[in-house]
Amino acid sequence: MKPAMLKEAETQRAPLSDIKTLRERARQHIEKGAVTSGYAADRKQVIKMLNEALATELVCVLRYKRHYFMASGIHAAPVATEFLQHATEEMSHADLIAKRIVELCGEPDFSPDGLAQRSHAEYVAGESLSSMIKEDLIAERIAIESYREMIAYLGDEDSTTRRMLEEILASEEEHAEDLSSLLVGMKDDAKA
Repeated sequence: MKPAMLKEAETQRAPLSDIKTLRERARQHIEKGAVTSGYAADRKQVIKMLNEALATELVCVLRYKRHYFMASGIHAAPVATEFLQHATEEMSHADLIAKRIVELCGEPDFSPDGLAQRSHAEYVAGESLSSMIKEDLIAERIAIESYREMIAYLGDEDSTTRRMLEEILASEEEHAEDLSSLLVGMKDDAKA
């Protein structure tokens, strides 16, 4: 890097606090735990957003579990296994989100009252194996778009939550790909 470019890059960086200032700020509002004065996001809005994501994950767990138990037919065994794996992974997403809500001094909303209204995805039972896969794929696509919007909303204001959501997004994209492959495989088998 040229000296002029290096100097320009250095001036664009945020300044570092001196040790005394860091220590003083850390002692203020210690009841807020991880939420320090440097937290730039709207904490209440982030908690609301995360509670909606939590509801979405819980609805997805319930839908996948139903599909796991209700899967029937010649192709049911491997598809049911996929449903169960996705249910387990969605529950781990819910746990991550609930933990982050607590870290932000909020309360995770596990109440069944209004769960479906808080969820971005719908709970659709599905009548056939094919319709179950389609409904799960639609829910994954909703989750993908929701997480992308949340990540964009957070920007650099809450990098910890953003990174968590990016990891969950990657998992949701993998789920969507799995379901899409199952759907294509079922169509190919129907043609044979």
